[in-house]
Amino acid sequence: MIKSMTAFARERGECSQGSLVVELRSVNHRYLDCYFKLPDQLRALENKWRDILRKDLARGKVECQVRWQAEANNSTEISVNLQQLQHLNGAVAQVEALMDNLQPATALQILAWPGVLDNAGESGDEDEVLALADKVMKAALQTLIDNRLREGTQLAASIRQRLNAVGEQVALTRELMPQLLLQQQQRIEKRLQDINLELEPQRLEQELVLIASKADVEEELDRLDVHVEEVGRVLEQGGPCGRRLDFLMQELNREANTLSSKSIASSTTQNAVELKVLIEQMREQIQNLE
Repeated sequence: MIKSMTAFARERGECSQGSLVVELRSVNHRYLDCYFKLPDQLRALENKWRDILRKDLARGKVECQVRWQAEANNSTEISVNLQQLQHLNGAVAQVEALMDNLQPATALQILAWPGVLDNAGESGDEDEVLALADKVMKAALQTLIDNRLREGTQLAASIRQRLNAVGEQVALTRELMPQLLLQQQQRIEKRLQDINLELEPQRLEQELVLIASKADVEEELDRLDVHVEEVGRVLEQGGPCGRRLDFLMQELNREANTLSSKSIASSTTQNAVELKVLIEQMREQIQNLE
């Protein structure tokens, strides 16, 4: 199935030490790019979670944010990491030796420094908190995948609708071309008669063939049909296909531009403009696909 790159997921879990919320946000990106905002006690899970995201997601900028709320009865006891406090004190002394007129840090500022205060829950069963976080994160990831699949299905349906319209415009142009070429030939012959210019039949035929060849768009129409068929095949195949579809949109647009430049009537010009509008609409949707 086709996935979108934009989605959001939020899951919550609880254990004896507190509650935890995991939020995953995914937006468009050329590659897979993962960011994590985790409490200190969960930093050990970052590499593991990064590997899990790489396994299940192909593209997108994904932000994972975790908020941990300890139980009140666990937060009544506050433990200070004396070793970390000593390191921090040494660093402060070095800075004060190099710079003058520094304001001294308050006790609350020191306690707020990462690692100085053993947060509630860290003194308890750390494995319980890690297991809870792992469980909630996997649940959030599954929700994110489901949301990406649901939006991807809707985007694919929108693209198919416009793709069918492109096929109709190509078929209409192909149907109009013989009559348009005949009308162009008749206009040239009438113009020659109006100016009383006589050409040898063989020379006139050569000139008409040359003009018709310059206005011939059969190759462009054939390539448009091929590209439309390939887009449909890629959509049917599914999976991470955003880059390939984006390339096919470039090819479709190139043929539509050529069709427009060779136009010999307002009807074919209008068809070419409609083709380019439809192709651009598909391209905008494809930018959201994985």
